[in-house]
Order: sequence, then structure tokens, then C-alpha cells
Amino acid sequence: MDTKAQLHKLGLFDAKVPRYTSYPTAPHFGAAVTGDQHKQWIQDIPSGSRISLYIHIPFCRRLCWFCACRTQGTQTMTPVEAYLKTLQSELRLLQQYLPTDVHLSRLHWGGGTPTLLSAPMMNTLASAIRDVIPFDENTEFSVEIDPNEIDSDRLDALAKAGMTRASIGVQDFDADIQNSIGRIQSYEATRWAVEEIRARGVASLNTDILFGLPHQTPQKMVESVEKLLSLRPDRVALYGYAHVPWMAKRQQLIPSDSLPTPEERLELFDIARKLFTWDLYEEIGIDHFATRQDGLSVARNSGRLRRNFQGYTDDTSDVLIGIGASSISKFPQGYTQNAPATGLYTAAIRDARFATTKGHAFSGDDTLRARMIEQLMCEFRIDRAEMLAVFDISADKLDAILAQTDQAYNGLLKLNDTGLFVPPEARPLTRMIARSLDAYDLSKAGHSSAI
Repeated sequence: MDTKAQLHKLGLFDAKVPRYTSYPTAPHFGAAVTGDQHKQWIQDIPSGSRISLYIHIPFCRRLCWFCACRTQGTQTMTPVEAYLKTLQSELRLLQQYLPTDVHLSRLHWGGGTPTLLSAPMMNTLASAIRDVIPFDENTEFSVEIDPNEIDSDRLDALAKAGMTRASIGVQDFDADIQNSIGRIQSYEATRWAVEEIRARGVASLNTDILFGLPHQTPQKMVESVEKLLSLRPDRVALYGYAHVPWMAKRQQLIPSDSLPTPEERLELFDIARKLFTWDLYEEIGIDHFATRQDGLSVARNSGRLRRNFQGYTDDTSDVLIGIGASSISKFPQGYTQNAPATGLYTAAIRDARFATTKGHAFSGDDTLRARMIEQLMCEFRIDRAEMLAVFDISADKLDAILAQTDQAYNGLLKLNDTGLFVPPEARPLTRMIARSLDAYDLSKAGHSSAI
């Protein structure tokens, strides 16, 4: 039986599984975790720590049909200005409980469209953040940039604020595909943004490209990837488009009968993967690629690669605090999430209380399984010695978990005294293998195609 047939038999083309940017995944968060818990976990951060911060800007000038993120459209700046004031208030609230001498490891502005902010608004937000958590010489500051929603003044403001890494979503350069997903973004506009970003001394560039879009063909994938490679990004995220119109209503505008089949999705992914590796990008986990000098490649080669809500990262901070509506925070004790609706979020902050509406406190073997899944997603292995050294689990119980996982995949995996390994031919199954380690109810909504 060839590899593709074996993958088909194991259910790769039919399975719906989480992306495992957290464990447990966000659909398992519950209302038992409140703002009081969020406050306590902030107070428990050791003095002198380096923590990370995520700022969510949910507004977009236009709503792309393919996007399933928590966003809202606006044609005026009035709601954005009001939201910025709320972000400032939440930052001041954070400052009340944050221990002394905490420094910033990573700062990321995401959305939505963070570059919807005017240059003065960017300056205001950056200053508000620095007032709460100071940067140091190793702080990395990244911003999601929409080439259609950026200009020289705003790029100057971001550079002045200390941006060290820019992230540009490409999706696909083909005009027909762009029309079908409601995202018009020319190669010329993208190239201009890249050139202007680099002209301001921002050396690191991330890009995203999607496979599995309507009307996408092997030839169109080749053409888009070659155009992307001409921009020489330092990192590329090759994400599979998740068609979930029952969750993201705007996706109902996308012609589902023009979507590639699961088998065709795998072919599109493999075409892009080969083009990136032929151009000397290193494969990072299941869907990222990076130059050999990039921090992701260095982290992978030194065993420091991690996974969070932004995907793969070389950030090893124990704490990530989310600011803004729907933002998720991670602490050693668990996860918290702000109210998704901007109205509820704003009301909580206005009352001088954290906007946490749900979360998850780690219990049982959560942290063990979280680390096993993370290591599997990052390194395609589970290190038996690490699990026994770090976690309170007997060798017999751990070996039983690993053996059960191995048996589920009919000899495709490699199991020995050092742990469990996923060979290259089985790596398309990685998320499914991770699912077999998931102790929670897998019927929760929000899962996407395994490929």
C-alpha cells in the first residue's frame, strides 16, 4: 500500500481536528475561570520575569470572507478611537496588579487590522504599553500589516515605536481567487509594503499564504508561491483554509463547490512545501518555513521551539497576557479569555474589572498532555526522558499512553525506549496523532480539516 493510500485509510482526508495552538483547546474553556482568577494569576508572576503581550485590534475597513477571526467592519474611526481608550484603561488596570521589574519579551499587535490605527494612535498605544511594561534590548515587537491599509506615516510610527518584525497576510496572489474570498491585495501593493518596511530598518518579515482556497490549482499555487519567494520573507506560514461557514457566517459568500477536495489540498500543500524547501527554507513543524538564520530555525535546532495562539514561536516566556476583546492569556496555571464582544469587553474595563468571561485552570494531567502535544507538533516526537523528569507520571503509565498512540497508526510511527517518533511520511497525520493524546471531548465545534 502506498503512503497516500495508507493516509487515506487512516482517515486523513475525512478527519476534523483542532490546530492545537493550545491544550486544552479554546472550545473547552469554561465560565468557572473569572476575572478574579485572571487578576490572581497576574499577581503570581514572579518579580523580574520577562512576559509577552498580545494586543487585539478587532476592526477592519473591509471584512474578508475567508477569515474566521473575531473582527468587525468599520467605515469611520469613531469606534476605533473609543476602543483605543479602552485598551489604555485595560493596560492601566494590568499595571495595578503586575509585579515590579517585569520586562517585555514579545509584543504582538494582531487583529483585525492593527494598521487601521492612525500614526498618532499608534504612538499613543505604544507609549501606553511602555508605561506598563518596559522594553529591553531583546524585546521583539511584531505587527500584522495590511498592505492596503498602510502608508509612510504609519510605517514611520511603527518603526519609531520599536517594531522589529512585520507580518503580512498574502493568502494568494491570483486575482480570481482573491475575488472569491473577498480579499483584493495586489502583488505590487504587497511588494511596496515590504520594501518600505525594510527601508525603515525592520529586518524580519513574516508572511502567510493559504492552501485549499476556491479555484486554487497546482499551477496557481506555483505562481503565488514564486511571487511570494521573490519578496524573500524570513518566515512563511502555509496554513490550510478552514471552511467553517456554520461558525463564520461571512464564509457563506465563498463558493463551496469551488473548493479543492481533501486530496487536492494535500497536493497543493506538497507543491508549496517543495518550492519553499527548494529555495532553502527549513521546515518548521507542520506548516511553517524559515530561513536558516531566522529565530524559528534556531529554536527548532536547539529544542526551544514552542507553539501558541499565533502558531510557532521561539518565545519561551511562561506568561502571555492578551489585551483587548476576545484576547486569550496563558499563565502557568491555565488560560483566560476576554469577552469576545467589544461592548461587553468595554463595559467590564469601564467598571475597572478584568473582562475575563471564560478560561481553563490546569488540573490532572493537563500540563503533561499539553507538553506532549506541543513537542509532537514542534519536533515530531515525544521525549520519554523529558516527560518522566518533568511530570509526575510513572514509567508504566507513560509507556501505555505512547504504546496506545503508536498502535492507532498501524506501524507508521516509531516507538522505542527513548520515546515516540513521527517519520516524514507520517507527518501529515501529526494533528490526528495529537488528537489521540487529547483527553477532552472531541465533539466540540471549531475543528478544521486535518489537511
